[in-house]
Parts: sequence; structure tokens; C-alpha cells
Amino acid sequence: MARIRVRDRLRFWFDRTMDRGTPALIGWLGLASAVLIAVTTALAALLAPADVAGVKGGWVGVAWMSLLRTLDPGTMGSDDATVFSVPFLVLMLVVTLGGIFIVSSLIGVLVTGMEHRIAELRKGRAPLIEAGHTVVLGWSDQVFTVVAELAAANQRTRRSSVVVLADRDKVDMEDQIRARVGNTGRTRVTCRSGSPLERSDLELVSLDTAKSIIVLPRPGDDADIDVIKALLLLNNRSWPARRPHIVTAVRQSEDVAAARLATDPDTLVIDAEDITVRIVVQSHRQSGLSTVCTDLLDFAGNGLYLRAEPALAGRTYGEALSAYNTSCPVGLRRSGGTVAVNPPMDTVIAEDDQIIVIAEDDLLVELAPEAVPVVTEALVQVPEDATDPVPDRTLLIGWNSRGPRILGLLDEYVAPGSVLDIAAPHPPPEEVTDSPRINLTVGYRPCEPTSRRSLEALSPGSYQHVVVLTDDTLDEHHADDRTLVTLLHLRDIEVRLGDPYSIVTEMNDDANREIAQVTKADDFIVSSKLISLLLTQLAENRHLHAVFTDLFDPSGSEIYLKPAPDYVTPGIEINFATIVHAARLRGEAAIGYRLHRHAGRPPAYGVTLNPPKDAPITLSALDSVIVVAED
Repeated sequence: MARIRVRDRLRFWFDRTMDRGTPALIGWLGLASAVLIAVTTALAALLAPADVAGVKGGWVGVAWMSLLRTLDPGTMGSDDATVFSVPFLVLMLVVTLGGIFIVSSLIGVLVTGMEHRIAELRKGRAPLIEAGHTVVLGWSDQVFTVVAELAAANQRTRRSSVVVLADRDKVDMEDQIRARVGNTGRTRVTCRSGSPLERSDLELVSLDTAKSIIVLPRPGDDADIDVIKALLLLNNRSWPARRPHIVTAVRQSEDVAAARLATDPDTLVIDAEDITVRIVVQSHRQSGLSTVCTDLLDFAGNGLYLRAEPALAGRTYGEALSAYNTSCPVGLRRSGGTVAVNPPMDTVIAEDDQIIVIAEDDLLVELAPEAVPVVTEALVQVPEDATDPVPDRTLLIGWNSRGPRILGLLDEYVAPGSVLDIAAPHPPPEEVTDSPRINLTVGYRPCEPTSRRSLEALSPGSYQHVVVLTDDTLDEHHADDRTLVTLLHLRDIEVRLGDPYSIVTEMNDDANREIAQVTKADDFIVSSKLISLLLTQLAENRHLHAVFTDLFDPSGSEIYLKPAPDYVTPGIEINFATIVHAARLRGEAAIGYRLHRHAGRPPAYGVTLNPPKDAPITLSALDSVIVVAED
């Protein structure tokens, strides 16, 4: 075995110390300065002892002079050649030149170290020290809605924090959030660069002390796979006694079961496809419903809150409907955690029950001193027998993966004998058109959705409802552009025919929805935004999951927009308390109204939710009352 030389060992040791970064370099430069000063002082004592003796402090004073010349070369200018000898002045010159080298090297090391540290910080790899924050895992356009809603939800909180972890550049993420969201008020937004699918990267965002975790699906076909893996990592992680609650959404209904198996029962997994289909179908029957849903899910408007109200114990749910002036009760949450949306009016409220209310803010939920008087002369008699639903005709323009689910759910809603025609460039699979259904007859008509001539050939005036689906095979923005052209053609045809049909359409990007408002479509369904709003609501209050599940379930109570003349006499000035009372007589909970004359005006489209009970209003025969009802 060859023997390693001492010089090689020393060189290796020196190289290892230099690899330790800026602190090691500063240490070596400091050692070099000390050696230079020590050698200079020793030589001065040997070569110029008279000069050393003449310096105040002796050799200690000479060492101090050498240190000053090492740090500041200009100090040498004060040396007097008539006082000091030539050897002493030469030594001072040597220490000054050595100091110039050392100080310049030190400055370079410090600058390089600072630049390296700043670069590391900009990479977003520093571990976070935070508590009570909301962690968002993943990056997509949904991030901007989630961050904006979390900021709105915590605007009265003294200090709140949102942390985003995504496999992107930290500075780029922060710049995009700043540009798209704007001022977040008291909410501090922090970004970290790392993969939510890497266990080590998850430790960057202080998961143990987080309040809640939102896992966002990324864009692309395999988005659900990433969500499921992230859930597996979170579920198999070692947690402290308190675990933050986790909410996420999967895009395909078929992946919901796998996602729920990958995590614990307390994690909320939202079926984005199912919710989108339900809102499209319900909006097909209830014009303006998407605006109501957006308002309920948006923290900027009215929202759902749970309120314990011991003062109402022993009273009925029907009596509670008139107990608030600035809130609208819609159900009860029992002490065991079960939720009843719009229970029977004679349901007795227990002392430990919570009232589910719609309010502008939880601070505004308070009992009224006394009930607002009802305008009894405006009440319409409740019909004894409900009228049978009338068959209708629906035109479905375009086709995508949600089409079969939409047809299946529509079959549950429409009256027997109803017709739906699919208008698309290519016919859907035969099992879609040939599948037996109870109430709905499905047909196919060839059509190019962006062609005016092709749309006119469909005779859209012969249909009561038109539903426009986005093309999943195209880029989201390109698909929205094509949808916009289709809507413009449909609206122009409708104007020429005299407003014969309602239009419900899907959009991928909420920014495109704002552009498409010129088409005056009745409902825009932006699934990504609705899911983002829902995830944010559940991240703030997980108990609302059962409430939203009941509201979106056709077997339970849902939101309906019903003709105002069924409740009150048109043309008579009333207050909202009268509408609440009229709905209560029918076993329903009124939560607002929609004015037909404002139906085309964004952003509310004529919808008013949760007005004060004493607010005066005069409804026309074309207006609607918004209620939570069984049917």
C-alpha cells in the first residue's frame, strides 16, 4: 500500500475546509491576518528595536499599528519618515500591502456569500417557521382563487398566513400571485419551491403546526394521480397529537374511491366532476342558480355559518326562520354532527343544536328584538295539489366526458316525455343515444358549434333550454374562445326570435367568463372556480361539508328559483319577511329573490341573497323567489 505524504494530507484537509463555504473562507482570511500581524511585529522587534521602544505600548502598540494598516491602507500616510527607521517603514509597507490583499479578498468572500445566500432564499428552500397557517399543495390557476378567498375570509383576523408549496420558482409564484390577486390585506402569502410529491419537500412548509391543508389538482390528464400520491404521503406521515384537516378535489369521479382509500376518513375528498354536472343540470332547470351558488361559496358575499343559539331551544325550526333580521336560517346541525337542511317546520330545536344560517358575516348573526310584521294581504294561497311538470325540449351543444353524467341526471329532473338533442360535429357513442331512460328521449343532430349557419339549422327557438359544453380535446383557452363564439351566435339568434330559450354554458377560465358576459347567457358554470371556492370554505370550516353535500344532492333539499306569483301578489310593495312567511307555509326556507329586469346585469344578474327582513320590495310576475326546498 502506497504511503500518503503529509503534504497531500494537509492539502486534502485544506481543501475540505475551503469546501465548507463562506465561514471557512472568512476564518482562513482572519488567520492570515493574525499571522501577518504577528510576523510583522516580531520582525520589527528584531530589525528596529529602537522604533518599537519609541512606540507607545511597545510591541503591543506595533501590533495595533499593523492591524490598522491591514484594515485601512490609508493609515500608512500618517507615518513620518524622519521618526521611524527604514526597516520599520518597510515592514509597515509590507503589512499594508498584505492587508490590501486580505481585505479585498474578505470583501469578495462576503459579497459572494451574500449573493449565494440571497440566491438560496430566492429558491424558496428555507424551512418555514409558522403556526396556524393554511398550506396549499400544488399549482394551477385555482391557486389565485384560493389565496384571494383565504385573504377575504381572514380580513378581520389580526394575523393569518397562507403557504404555497409547488414545483416552480419561488419568485415567479409570488409575482404571479401579486399580479393576479393583488393586495391580500392582513394575510401573508409565502411560497416555497418543492414538489408536494416528495416527503422531504413537504417538511419545508411546517405541516405539523398548520391549521389546514389544501391539495390542488394540477393541470393535465394525470392530475388525480398526483393528488392521490400526495394524500398517501400525508397519510403515512408521522403527525403530532393534533393533525390539520385536509381537503382536496379529484377531477374524475372514477378516482374518488381510490383517493379516499389513500387517506384517513377525516380527509375531505371532493368529486369535482360530480359537482360540476349537478350545477349544470340544476342551472338548466333553475336560471340564475350558478350566481346563487357562487355567492354562497364566495367569502366576499353571503356565506353559510353555524351558530349555536340557546335562546331558540324549545322553539320550532319554522319559528327560527323569522327570528333573524339580517340572516336566513336554512337548517340545523344536531349535537351528534348530523345535518338537516330545511327540516320539517315543526322540528323542535334542542339546546345544543346549531342553526345553519346564510349571513354576510358571522358577526352579523344575531337574533332580532322582534319579528318584522308580515304584509298578509299580499300572501298567495298555497295550492292544495301541485301541478304536473310539463315536458320540455333541451338542446345540448358540444360533447365531452361529462355528457353521459349530465344526461343521466337530467333524466331524474325532467318531466316524462322530455326531449334532448345533442348537437356536435361527431355523434356520441351509441350507448349514450340508445340507452333506455325513464323521462328523457335523446337524439343527435350534426352541428359545427362555431358556425352561425349550422346553429340556425338546428332551429334553437324550438327548445326551452340550451346547454353549451366545452370541448375537452382542446386547450382550455382555445375551447373557451370557441364557446364564446357559439354564445354570441346563440344570443343573436335569440334576440331575433324574441327571447325564447335560456342558455347555460361551461367555461374553463373565470377571466373568459367575464369577457363572455356580453353574451348575456343565463348561467356560466366555471367548474375550476366553484371547486376552488368550495375547497376554501371547507378549509376554513370542515363542518360545512355535510351542508353542501345535502344542498347538491337531488334526493334532499336544494336551492330553487320559483315564480314569485306563487308566493306573493305581484305589484304590491312588501318586505322580505313576507316572502319568508309565504315560503314557510309551503315548507320552504326563502333566502332571496331575483329580479327579471336585472337578469342581464353582472355581476349579480338580478340575484339578491339574504336581504334584511324589513327591506321593501315589489316583485313582478317575471321575478323569482329563491328558496331551499325538497322540490
